[in-house]
Amino acid sequence: MSVIKTIVQDALSLATVAFETFKNLALYQQIFITLSIPFIYSLTWQFLYSLRKDRAPLVTYYIPWVGSAITYGMQPYDFFEDCRSKHGDVFAFMLLGKIMTVYLGPKGHEFVLNAKLSDVSAEAAYTHLTTPVFGKGVIYDCPNWKLMEQKKFAKVALTKDSFIKYVPLIKEEIMKYFDMAFKGNKGTADVMKAQSEMTLFTASRSLFGDELRSRLDESYAAMYSDLDKGFTPLNFVFSNLPLENYRKRDAAHNQIAETYLSLIKQRREAGEIGDKDLVDALLKNSVYKDGTRMTDREIANLMIGVLMGGQHTSSATSSWFLLHLGEKPELQEELYQEIKNVLGDREDLVYDDLQKMDLVNATIKETLRLHMPLHSIFRKVMKDLPVPNYSYVVPKGHYVLIAPGYTMMSEEYFPNHKEYQPHRWDDVKSIDGGISLPPTEASGKASTETVDYGFGKISKGVSSPYLPFGGGRHRCIGEPFAYTQLGTLLVTYILNFKWTSVCPPVDYTSMVTLPTQPAIINWERREKK
Repeated sequence: MSVIKTIVQDALSLATVAFETFKNLALYQQIFITLSIPFIYSLTWQFLYSLRKDRAPLVTYYIPWVGSAITYGMQPYDFFEDCRSKHGDVFAFMLLGKIMTVYLGPKGHEFVLNAKLSDVSAEAAYTHLTTPVFGKGVIYDCPNWKLMEQKKFAKVALTKDSFIKYVPLIKEEIMKYFDMAFKGNKGTADVMKAQSEMTLFTASRSLFGDELRSRLDESYAAMYSDLDKGFTPLNFVFSNLPLENYRKRDAAHNQIAETYLSLIKQRREAGEIGDKDLVDALLKNSVYKDGTRMTDREIANLMIGVLMGGQHTSSATSSWFLLHLGEKPELQEELYQEIKNVLGDREDLVYDDLQKMDLVNATIKETLRLHMPLHSIFRKVMKDLPVPNYSYVVPKGHYVLIAPGYTMMSEEYFPNHKEYQPHRWDDVKSIDGGISLPPTEASGKASTETVDYGFGKISKGVSSPYLPFGGGRHRCIGEPFAYTQLGTLLVTYILNFKWTSVCPPVDYTSMVTLPTQPAIINWERREKK
């Protein structure tokens, strides 16, 4: 005991001497030492971390806490490629105070997307990011079993019978937009603005009905854009900061939620709850398996999540295929011939027509390959997690990250991966609404096994190099709707216009892969034949 007391006294004496010495230094010296301490601590910590053989190799960084956030946030795929060349498929990096363990490639997809719920949590990873955007009580602001139930509630509006009804409504909205925004025989269009508005109007009309659609105008597309801007690496760490984009995000959420609540209130008071649309389905059926019912505010929040889940990804994807096709007039003509062969002399478009248009669907697939809407998928580790085939263990509280979009741009799986080639999909078959690539040693055969997490059976296979809609329990349930909406958009554009463009680089500043502005097409009306 006396030895410990002596050590403590000596330590206090040293600290006192150090403090007195520090006080006697010049001000610039005090500032220099104060600023140096975090850097010295960070480099020392990184050195000690590198000595551990049970941790994935850490990407060296020089700015404490910030870590690799800038390089990752600006060009994530280039960052991953550089790290992979140095460290292999598994490595870790510091992102604003959080350690992210990355596992690239199909084996990484399997590791994270099929991990046990007790091992990793999407809710714990994303709630800072999503709750201010979608609202309380839905998506990732609730236990996972409730999210699975919410998917089941929403899936009522995502059936084949529903899609058959949606196609003419979507086309009608597109044609109205063309009449309003594409005046004359030729002109230019900002695709990010046009597609943001068009996808909002078509999704709201088909999913939520005429009443809600009539309440929306261009300002709502701008508000959904403000919600989109709530998905950045900074939002991943801080839910609320006194910044303008945070203020706009919150204002947009509140105004959109109030619009949806007024519609809900109107239907309840009028007793007009039938089977018209998803709003009716939620009002009638949103009762959890424990007997509790979603509140009206939670229903409104879920409506924001459902519409945004389709709007921002379809907006980005349709913008990208317009920009790529603008560089390939010969592909536009090939699409035109396919569409005319299917439709004949008919002007109407029906759901079954879209299933016969192989090149239309291949164009969407290829666009999603080059531009997966979300460039990174996170999970928070809930208990120490061994990495298969490695000696590494990801500690509880760290994060795991996969990037299917990086794999989809890999030469290993997609020869001439930088080229926009819809015909690469000519011989690829669809399984369970997803894509099964020809088997390779790395990807293995596509799994035909299915699992039901509570919202219907989906494929267990997530080791494909092509996963634009994710996989596992958090796989996007809106994939069939996306193909229906995007297919109708593409067909309607091709039948009405020819256009040219220069495809811009990708803007990664939000976690949605958007075209860098300006993103313009030069269009002219197609002559009717």
